[in-house]
Order: sequence, then structure tokens, then C-alpha cells
Amino acid sequence: MGPATQQRHRTRARRPAAKRRATVDDDGDVRCEACGSGDDADELLLCDGCDRGVHIFCLRPILPRVPAGDWFCPSCTTTTTTSAKSAAASAVQTKMPKQFPLIQTKIVDFFKIQRGPAAAAAFEPMEGKKRKRKALVVSKKKKRKLLPFTPSEDPVRRLTQMASLATALTATGAVFSNDLTYVPGMAPRSANSAALEAGGMQVLPREDVETLSLCKRMMERGEWPPLRVVFDPVEGFTVEADKFIKDLTIITEYVGDVDYLRNREHDDGDSMMTLLSASPPSKSLVVCPDKRSNIARYINGINNHTQEGRKKQNLKCVRYAVDGECRVLLVANRDISKGERLYYDYNGSEHEYPTHHFV
Repeated sequence: MGPATQQRHRTRARRPAAKRRATVDDDGDVRCEACGSGDDADELLLCDGCDRGVHIFCLRPILPRVPAGDWFCPSCTTTTTTSAKSAAASAVQTKMPKQFPLIQTKIVDFFKIQRGPAAAAAFEPMEGKKRKRKALVVSKKKKRKLLPFTPSEDPVRRLTQMASLATALTATGAVFSNDLTYVPGMAPRSANSAALEAGGMQVLPREDVETLSLCKRMMERGEWPPLRVVFDPVEGFTVEADKFIKDLTIITEYVGDVDYLRNREHDDGDSMMTLLSASPPSKSLVVCPDKRSNIARYINGINNHTQEGRKKQNLKCVRYAVDGECRVLLVANRDISKGERLYYDYNGSEHEYPTHHFV
């Protein structure tokens, strides 16, 4: 089987109905309240409360697309409590979220970390510890293998990293999950068949499958990847490296609830990820991390319309067949320095995800 098309867009959901977009009349009466311009009319929202306009890229954080359904500007959101406005309110959060307590027992419970001697050791200093490595058979042709992440040595630092993710998940109303989940009423696990991929899907080599399994086991016992979720008033929640990360390191798997694309084509979520681009298309699947997710949900995309935006990319998003099922991995595509924010390209060959207003 040949390799699958590298579709890195988060969602294939179609744009909402045109009624959600503002129009500019001949007199140019509709103007963005933030920048004062009436340009880019297809990205100028009209508030359903006060009829004032604002560009999706002038909001903070920026909205990736025109939302479906009713939308209310920040001013109207703060003066009313009707449930119809809750989705818009979450999209324009600008205040620093409440921090998750830096208490080991609470963090262990939140992430359901295995208890016992092995878990306790994960929160001890790692200096002096040496991992046993299997002897590698040298082949004539050198292969580029994926690498497991290397946790921070300081246990307090690891707790801080985990607490930062717990803060983001709590603020966005999600619970932690490090695996794909199959919920009644959505796509069953039997629907996740890599054999249905149009054009075929590349198979993750056995050595890399073992590396992915190692990363999963490490996290189960509290050995966390060196990543920290931070809140930016422009980008919202975003992720940065908390120590040096080597090229080809597995950052995380993209997880969440698995559903059929046909059920989500008009979904307003901006975090869906293609899991299976099937033939026939009715069997295509997406990952929906709005209710159950891990740190992948908060890794931002590049503006792939500019050279400067493309330079920021330090991760690649790749879909693999693992034991016959589709999986999505985020992998470092170059060395990443401590403090550097993580970015990948949401788009594949179609370039259908709007990124030209990404910062």
C-alpha cells in the first residue's frame, strides 16, 4: 500500500451557511468595531444581539472560521446569561484561567496515573537514572526511527507541566484522555479500518509502534513529555517546549471521540482532525477532542500563506496504520529549543482550513 496523503488540516467541516456572514452595503455602513474597516466582508461577523460587526481575525483569541448558529460580540456576552451565547463566550475568552492546584495527589487523580512504587518513582528526581536500551542490529540502510520523549529530570517541573494541561482541560470543559474513544451514537471502533483509506495508508514500522507504546506507558506512570500549556490573550491556549526536544521525537497522539465526518460537516468546533479519508467518503472519520482530549488539542497551527508562518512549523502531523487502525501522531520535524512554541500545518494538499489570519 502506498502512503496516505498527508492531511494536516484539523477539520474538513464545510463553511457555515452564508447567513452568518456580514455584508457591506453600497454606503459601507458595516464596519469592524475593532479595526474600523469594512473589507473582508465574508469574514465580518454581525452580532445577533446588537448588529455591530467585527472581523473573525480581530477577535482575541482569533476565530478560525465564521461560527455556525447565533454569535454574540464580547460586549453582549458580558451583559447577558442566555444559554444561546455560551459557545461564543468560550471562543472569546481573554482572562487568565484559574490555575489547577500544584498538588501531587490531585494531579495523580486528575490524570488517573497508576498508583504504586512505579508511579511514586516517577515523581522522584531522575538524575543518575539510566534507562536500559536494547541492542540495535546495524543494518546496511540506516532508517530514521521515531524517538520517545525524554521527561524533565525535576519532579516539581513535571508536576508543573501536568498542572498546566489540567488547567487548560478544566477551563475548556474537557476531561483527560490519551486514547481514541468510541462513544455510543458515534462511530464504532470497527469503523476505524485503515484498509478503507483512499489510496492506502502508510503502516507504522514495528520499532516505531514499540516507541509509541513506550510513550504511552511512561505517561500512565506519570513520566510526562516536557511540554507546558500556556495561555496567550491572542492565540488562546498554546503549547511550548519545556526543555530541548530532538528531531523525530513523538510529541503526542491526537486523540478524542471518533465520529463520522458526515455527522460533523456543520460542526462549529475548530479542533477536529481527519482520522480516515475513506473510499467511499461516507465512511470517513474525524477525531473530536472537545470532550475528551490530551495536549494535542492546544497545539496551534501555522499561517501557511506566509514564509514567516511556515518557518514557525516545528511539528509534522502524520496518519499511520497501527494494527489495522488509523492513528494520528504529532512528531518533531526538527530540533526544538526550550521555550519554543509548538506549531504544525493544519492543512494538507487541499488547503481548505483558513489560516491566513493566524498569528
